[in-house]
Amino acid sequence: MTATAARSRAEGPARVLVEFVRAAHRHRSVVSLLGLLAIFTGACSYLLLSTFGIDPLDRPYRVHVELAQSGGLLPGQEVTLRGVRVGRVDSVQIVGEKVIAVAAIDEHVAISESGQVRIAALSAAGEQYLDFLPASNDGPFLTDGALITADRTSTPVPMSDMLQSLSGTLAQIDPDRLATISRELGVGPAGPEKLAAIIDGGTFLISTLDTVLPNTVNLLNNSRVVVMALHDGRGTLRATSANLATALGGMASMTGGYEQLLAQTPPMLRELDTVLAENSPTMVRLLGNLVTVSQVAYSRIPALNEFFFPQQRAGSALDAVASAFHDGGVWALASIYPRYACDYDVPRRPGSVPDYAHPYVNADCTDPDPTLMPRGARNAPRPTDDPVPAPPPADPLQTAEPAPVGPLTVPTPYGGPYAPGTR
Repeated sequence: MTATAARSRAEGPARVLVEFVRAAHRHRSVVSLLGLLAIFTGACSYLLLSTFGIDPLDRPYRVHVELAQSGGLLPGQEVTLRGVRVGRVDSVQIVGEKVIAVAAIDEHVAISESGQVRIAALSAAGEQYLDFLPASNDGPFLTDGALITADRTSTPVPMSDMLQSLSGTLAQIDPDRLATISRELGVGPAGPEKLAAIIDGGTFLISTLDTVLPNTVNLLNNSRVVVMALHDGRGTLRATSANLATALGGMASMTGGYEQLLAQTPPMLRELDTVLAENSPTMVRLLGNLVTVSQVAYSRIPALNEFFFPQQRAGSALDAVASAFHDGGVWALASIYPRYACDYDVPRRPGSVPDYAHPYVNADCTDPDPTLMPRGARNAPRPTDDPVPAPPPADPLQTAEPAPVGPLTVPTPYGGPYAPGTR
């Protein structure tokens, strides 16, 4: 009984499968039609999802992009994020003086609000698409209904403008000169190499100009400003031209004088060369002496400034002398009060002893008043970079060398020299 029940349970699914196959065989036309419908539905779904990018379940958000011109953009063309497709152009409308393109972007794509938006083309034939170029991947991100203004968008140069510029370029080419170049290149066997060199040079020129395109644009803009300024000031240009014509006319009337000057200049220069050649040794010594004089004069500049323009006293020496002469007379001011004198740290000698002692040669003021300046050239102010070295320190008690004594020397005893005559 148990084995029979187990066999019945195993035969149940098999019997159902056999009956289904028999029914399908009996209605094989219907089954074939259903299979074709299933394959067609799968192929259409694949085309819609993978090839055409249409997802019925996707809810894209729409971004409005302002454009200065359409640039050939049409509804249904692709919207890309740095070249990767993220949606399609929903519509392109004209609103006032601007073109508004509505981009439907997939809801799972987040695009930063920063950056630029451009219309690009896959080839010269067209195939435009709207490309988003965000400056970063960080938020805030574009949302449904966001607006991108025209100052952040760019469009390609229209074909009409390019053809017009090309037409202007071709209009500047002289056919006769071009034919001459063609004939010259075809004369010798090196014509193809020369043509290749010309083309290479033109390519290099264009690439060089492309690298300095911003500078070239600035130059053209500045040139336009200059030309407009010259156009506005055409009256001034006429006056300038008239003055230049007058000046050039005067120069033309003095042609004879210029010719005489040019005729006399070479002999004069030859004489000058002769003088320099004859006096070159003396000139070298003179220049050497002038260098020494210049160094000494440079060292004395602070002293001269102190003399003529003193900093510690009001007025210079020349000013003091000149101020004495006014109102038709010579004026002087005398003071009976004693003035400060400089103290020299040397042994004092009585003035009543007529021993005619030799003077101290290195005596210096030990404690001068800041308002006074010790006299003497060695106490004069000097520049910090004085080329003349300062004298070495000397003995303050050193006296002058005694005068040599000879047969004609007059003795000077305490009482003075002897009077001539008999004693």
